[in-house]
Amino acid sequence: MSPVVKTDPDILGGIPVFPDTRVPIKTFLDYLEAGDSLDKFLEHFPSVKREQTIAVLELAYETNTCTG
Repeated sequence: MSPVVKTDPDILGGIPVFPDTRVPIKTFLDYLEAGDSLDKFLEHFPSVKREQTIAVLELAYETNTCTG
């Protein structure tokens, strides 16, 4: 299974991105926080796959529920 989030000092200085892209995870979260839809994000960032965004949301949910 591929990683959900990739960090590499050679890609955007190590900012967490979607694997195989240069799209920061924070950009996705900013879209959601602003009330934009998942479809709008995917339209603006076609290199990101729907499955990747769902995996990030699942990871965020699991992390949040595990830490309180």
